[in-house]
Amino acid sequence: MTSSIAAIVVNYNAGALLRGCIESLLACPLDIETIVVDNASSDQSLGALPESPRVRVIRNTDNMGFSAACNIGIKAATSASFFFFLNPDCRFEPEALTTLLSELEGGKYDHVGMAGGLLMNEDGSEQEGCRRTVPSPWLSFVRAFGLHRFSALFPKLFPDFHLHKQPLPDKTVEIEAISGACMLVKRAAIEDVGLWDEAYFLHCEDMDWCMRFRAKGWKIIFVPHARFSHALGACSRSRHVFVEWHKHKGMIRFYRKFFRADYPSLLMGLVILGVWLRFTLVVLRHVLRRLVSSISGKPCQNARTA
Repeated sequence: MTSSIAAIVVNYNAGALLRGCIESLLACPLDIETIVVDNASSDQSLGALPESPRVRVIRNTDNMGFSAACNIGIKAATSASFFFFLNPDCRFEPEALTTLLSELEGGKYDHVGMAGGLLMNEDGSEQEGCRRTVPSPWLSFVRAFGLHRFSALFPKLFPDFHLHKQPLPDKTVEIEAISGACMLVKRAAIEDVGLWDEAYFLHCEDMDWCMRFRAKGWKIIFVPHARFSHALGACSRSRHVFVEWHKHKGMIRFYRKFFRADYPSLLMGLVILGVWLRFTLVVLRHVLRRLVSSISGKPCQNARTA
């Protein structure tokens, strides 16, 4: 294959994980230019990067957020036919990206604009959020307050928009949404749909892009045989409240942007209230865990964040 790919890796204090990610990209036999867009990291992650003419680093003076950094990478890669967005805490074998590109270029689906691979936890299990349906306000409410645990008893009332508990497909399938941690996207599709929405700082921007791709008629595919290891939340555990704030803020923007016309104002208000209630509960739980940790002297295990 001779298709030109620009791999865009947004870094913020990823530490040693960034080097492993870049080494995976350099080991791939495809024509790849790797662009690391650094959001003003304060650690030594950039200093540990392997030296290669195929790796370019763009240093932002401030943390501009994930969407803005992705757009900077897109604008910097003027000749690429495909853009591969990869989190710095991801690693993969060379054949994973080759498989993803093959499916995006010449698979059975027409007018495909975006492809995602199988994101795996450290134990080899499928990661939640890897493949998803569109999270309507009700589905998100169900997920946020743990009602999805009753989906086996009441599948129509309490469904889960994360699909990782469903059987893994044995072949490439069309899907509503994939994770921004691992996305291979056609330039032609981006030129039609537009760039990432920079009003999202962190989280929900990938769902937004998937919604916009599908609204323009571009299909999204999930390729289960393209496997990627993802140390979920490894880059954000030290700033848990900061991440949760932007996650919940992003949820509200997403709902207002895509569902405001479909929901009565009162119901939408209740959804927004529920989002901030969940944020409050998450922060209180985090504070209590840290308090218990400080009293007991045991390290605090933060909840994982995407």
